[in-house]
Amino acid sequence: MTWILPEGATLRFEGLKEPIQIQGGLGGGTQGQVYAVAIGGEQLALKWYFPACIARDPHLEHRLGESIRLGAPNGDFLWPIALLRPTPEARQQIQLAEVGFGYLMALRPPGFIGAHVHAAGNLEISLRNVLRASFFLATSFHELHLKGLCYKDISLGNLFLEPASGRVLICDNDNVDVDGRDLGSVLGTPGFMAPEILLGKARPGASSDLFSLAVLIFRLLTRHDPLKGQLELAIRCLDEPARRRLYGEDPVFIFDPQDPRNRPDPIEHAAALITWPIYPERLKALFEQTFCSGLHQPNRRALTGQWMQAIAQCLDQRVLCPHCQQENFPEPGTPGRCWACGSALPTAVMLQTPAGRVAAAADNSLQPHHFDPLLSHDLHHPLAQVVAHPTDTAILGLTNLSGAPWSAELSDGQRVTVPPGKTCNLSALQRLRTAAGPVEVIR
Repeated sequence: MTWILPEGATLRFEGLKEPIQIQGGLGGGTQGQVYAVAIGGEQLALKWYFPACIARDPHLEHRLGESIRLGAPNGDFLWPIALLRPTPEARQQIQLAEVGFGYLMALRPPGFIGAHVHAAGNLEISLRNVLRASFFLATSFHELHLKGLCYKDISLGNLFLEPASGRVLICDNDNVDVDGRDLGSVLGTPGFMAPEILLGKARPGASSDLFSLAVLIFRLLTRHDPLKGQLELAIRCLDEPARRRLYGEDPVFIFDPQDPRNRPDPIEHAAALITWPIYPERLKALFEQTFCSGLHQPNRRALTGQWMQAIAQCLDQRVLCPHCQQENFPEPGTPGRCWACGSALPTAVMLQTPAGRVAAAADNSLQPHHFDPLLSHDLHHPLAQVVAHPTDTAILGLTNLSGAPWSAELSDGQRVTVPPGKTCNLSALQRLRTAAGPVEVIR
């Protein structure tokens, strides 16, 4: 690849007191190139646009400036932080024939892997953390839409996952625009575009974001395309007219309860058939809502808040199979069977909070919304976490992650204090008094 900005160059840009050192190229695409840079001792990333991209999108610089002024919806976005135009001296220094521009953003930290690696089945990540990633994704777009903005190009290529935690980073935020305003040329990524966008009946906005978000969550949870089933296998050549029919003119959800024409093939689409039964009905109903009636009725699509609630409830019900240790998400009140080995799941010990129940399984946590349903869901700041004993995973404890001590009542009537950072044995615990509210252990 030929780099526009030479490695090792120290360049000055308009409006910046400090010069920027170009440390090296990180990658490139159709819009431009991304570089690792240093400014004032800080490591950042710089995206520099190709002249052709600037010519195609005359409103790009205006949108970027507006995004920088508004600021990121939350920390999960690699958001533009400064618009860059080279000084005349810098242009001369690197022999830029045309006036160009770019922007600074945070450098993606190590440990974050492209979501396409997971979708291809090549990433070691737990079901819990895939669900957490889906939750964080829904939360990020919820907060983006609350700002009156839309993303327009949600896809696997714009998402990075941290396998160890489920945290996400959303990149390529230069396509973000005010919802309802059409100042860009981006329509979306094939396979993620809403049917009305693909057919040219509408322009991208928050309602088409909801469709693309559902596709992305489905791809994360099942590692399969929600519209690729038997109908796609019957197509000899998946050319543009065929894609238009499959994704726009006659799209059929592979698990549509009323239309079986596009069911997954047992051999070609095994991942979809294995993973779909894992998830509880409340979560699957949101996919059915979006990919059935919501295909052609944008106002019927599941909202970001609905995804957040359904995924959070799914995580609350997570239990581990005692035979194979696989993660399961049984329906509330029904023990069910392990999807992996078929063994009957024992009735889980539950932690009753003022706003619901959480299964006592290792790594499950109590959040502020479990004590006050009016609080927004926030998986980043748990108040307590279930932990397994390091040498005997059958022994579970509850760790106090809050800043205040708990008062614990044991089954023998004894009362003890659990300071912040300490763990109490769940087998002896009857109830807790915490600053957030009471917790009852139900066996």
